[in-house]
Amino acid sequence: MSLEMAIELFRQAIYNALLLVSPILLTTIVVGLAISLIQAVTSIQEQTLSFAPKLFAVGGVLVFSASWLMETLMNFTITVLTKIPEIPF
Repeated sequence: MSLEMAIELFRQAIYNALLLVSPILLTTIVVGLAISLIQAVTSIQEQTLSFAPKLFAVGGVLVFSASWLMETLMNFTITVLTKIPEIPF
């Protein structure tokens, strides 16, 4: 495997990893910010109050985006597996 091919494969892996995790991270950030704002306004400083909404929001995002996540992951896997014959030994 040439250095250029390895770097390109690594770049694609990092890009796909960031692409797949971004909906979950963005949901967690938005829900956490909203809960923190509500806690600041109402002066309720309960730590467990922010955990449950984040958990349900992330679960909802995973349910609704599961097909897209799997399709993206399968496309990357197929791309990697089709490049195997191009690797010189």
